[in-house]
Amino acid sequence: MKKGWLWIVCILLMTGCNRPSKVEQYRAEKHVRDSIALADQERSMVYYQAMLDSLMPQADSLIALFKYERNEKYQDRGNYVLTGRNGLRILVRDDGREMLLYRNGKRIASADDPSMERAAHLQVVIRDIKELEKRIAKTSLEIQKYQKRVARYE
Repeated sequence: MKKGWLWIVCILLMTGCNRPSKVEQYRAEKHVRDSIALADQERSMVYYQAMLDSLMPQADSLIALFKYERNEKYQDRGNYVLTGRNGLRILVRDDGREMLLYRNGKRIASADDPSMERAAHLQVVIRDIKELEKRIAKTSLEIQKYQKRVARYE
């Protein structure tokens, strides 16, 4: 009887000691997944930053053509204003969402003016910059999250 128990204990010890437990296996797999996710987020951050760096000179050159107007008392956002020919006034919101056209103080739907192309380009560049800034902020938070997770397993 004692030999039977001894064999069972020996078999359990031999098989149990060499294999990691399910919890250890799960932790190792989670560490690998988090490490991969961290590397992916860091790669995305580098890409977004490179895109932002390439757009900033374009934005700066376009913004130099416009005048920025904002009334501090009641406006939380401003407009980039470009005055064209025949009393045309083009306003591009500083978040890039809207472009407004005015001729002689009245809002119009469209205009045939060469400065319209500049304003449309500025609108697209501003919108792209705002989107990249949002992505960079979100990716930065994701990187912090994965860095904490990876550090926990090390």
